[in-house]
Amino acid sequence: MVRVALISDSHGFMDEQIVKHCADVDEIWHAGDIGDIRILSLLPSAAAHRIITGNIDDQAARLEYPEFTSFEIEGLKIGMLHIAGNPPRYAKGVKKLIQEEGLKVLVCGHSHICKVVFDQDLQCLYMNPGAIGHQGFHQVRTLLKFEIANAKVQNLRVVELGRRGRM
Repeated sequence: MVRVALISDSHGFMDEQIVKHCADVDEIWHAGDIGDIRILSLLPSAAAHRIITGNIDDQAARLEYPEFTSFEIEGLKIGMLHIAGNPPRYAKGVKKLIQEEGLKVLVCGHSHICKVVFDQDLQCLYMNPGAIGHQGFHQVRTLLKFEIANAKVQNLRVVELGRRGRM
């Protein structure tokens, strides 16, 4: 079993609350729009990090992290891409990517809207954790926590981090 914290759209923001929620997992995934790669050093180093870039990330981030990655955990094929659209209206080329890569889970960000839905046509779980940062139009900052075991996502929960906007 692998415990995962999935975050996205930090836009240069990382606080103790986010770090605390990432402290008890085996892997931390960041689905793009990091904003400032220096904030990634605040994430617990005991966990493996899987990080992609998004549309606001600069050249330093793009030199360090890919735009797309795919990997397998516990027999489950996972892909991460920042801008993916929404099932069934994926961004251009995403449906083909899911099929060609044989993805069973597609992780994305960009919309700042927390959404998890199973695409029946593609037999693929779509996961967007929303946004942990303060920039954007979302009202509540969110992340996802879950476990992967026996080729399945299980014990999925949404963690609300409070309202967007600085105090």
